[in-house]
Amino acid sequence: MFKDKKIAFYVTGGIAVYKSIQLMRDLIKLGAEVKVAMTPAAAEFVAPLTFQVLSKNAVHMDTFSEELPQYVQHIHLADWADLNIVAPATANTVAKLAHGFADNFVTSALLATTSPLFVVPAMNEHMYEHPATQENLQILQNRGAYIMEPETGFLAEGYSGKGRFPESAAIIEALESFLIDLDEQLPLKGKSILITAGGTKERIDPVRYISNDSSGKMGHALAEAACRQGAEVTLITASSLPVHKKIRTISIDSAAALYKEVDQRFDQTDALIMAAAVSDYAPAHQADHKMKKQDQLTIELKKNRDILKAMGKKKAHQILIGFAAETEHIEQYALKKLKEKNLDMIVANDVGQSDRGFNTDQNEVTIYFRAEEPATILLTDKTKVAEKIVQLLIQQME
Repeated sequence: MFKDKKIAFYVTGGIAVYKSIQLMRDLIKLGAEVKVAMTPAAAEFVAPLTFQVLSKNAVHMDTFSEELPQYVQHIHLADWADLNIVAPATANTVAKLAHGFADNFVTSALLATTSPLFVVPAMNEHMYEHPATQENLQILQNRGAYIMEPETGFLAEGYSGKGRFPESAAIIEALESFLIDLDEQLPLKGKSILITAGGTKERIDPVRYISNDSSGKMGHALAEAACRQGAEVTLITASSLPVHKKIRTISIDSAAALYKEVDQRFDQTDALIMAAAVSDYAPAHQADHKMKKQDQLTIELKKNRDILKAMGKKKAHQILIGFAAETEHIEQYALKKLKEKNLDMIVANDVGQSDRGFNTDQNEVTIYFRAEEPATILLTDKTKVAEKIVQLLIQQME
């Protein structure tokens, strides 16, 4: 999302300037090239040299300091940037941007900017909530800027209130959503993708259940990868892992609950990726109280509905992708499932090895198709596996 993205990073004069250093560093780690411009007030909190050393680019402050005569520096920065971030944005700078002031390098460059603008206000609660500030933010929003709502928390003044600079991870998540919404060329734009994740739980009594070792990491990684390609993603998950705010999330526990949620959404989806590890069996009878210890205990099991097979029978236009988590005869079992469940793709992996598969950060998979040669993804992070699976899904949809 941020690889090779050219970002003009505008820093204005609030105490939160020290936090913007981490945001800049995180963007660089994600592959962005960042050039910083600061207001004189911002330099009172953090020296420009800090941003220069960490960004590996000169920091712009003086509108009239034209070291490179072939460029007008504030115009050159405005033309260079793919994305503009003002973080922190003070009430003063917000007012200037709203009303077209150009009295320093930052405001001059932003007045000449035509690429997307992302604003992170940070200030005292009363300044933020003042009608003038709210009107100014609304003016910027009406012009197409993304205004990120500040957090509520402990402020520099020594009391709690709204106006706190958000954590870097939250800002980057909001930035991703902003860029996804802007880019109409993303390959899954307008597509509805349904993804399942995690190991289902089949209750024996109120405190005990039958489950498996699935962490949900693969399904969650797939949801984020599809989201970054522009899809409208619904994630039905039995996992408690964090989820990107742009992804619609439905929490379930049992196989029966998973079937219900998948079935009622399947007709309106363009693709279903069944990454959840669904329990094959459930107790035939669930105790309504905690069962007491016994010398011997027999639990009668009933077979759960095969969700993937049921959707395979229903499918019309949908692309259907399944997973085969096996410990032996992996190719044989995967191809059998591919045919019997009417799938378009099946992702097969060996869950009998401790360094991959269930409850790890890595995986190695082979993907089988109905009429194409298999594709193998060697051992790597699940995020990268997910990206490659989504690319193969895109090819199936073309």
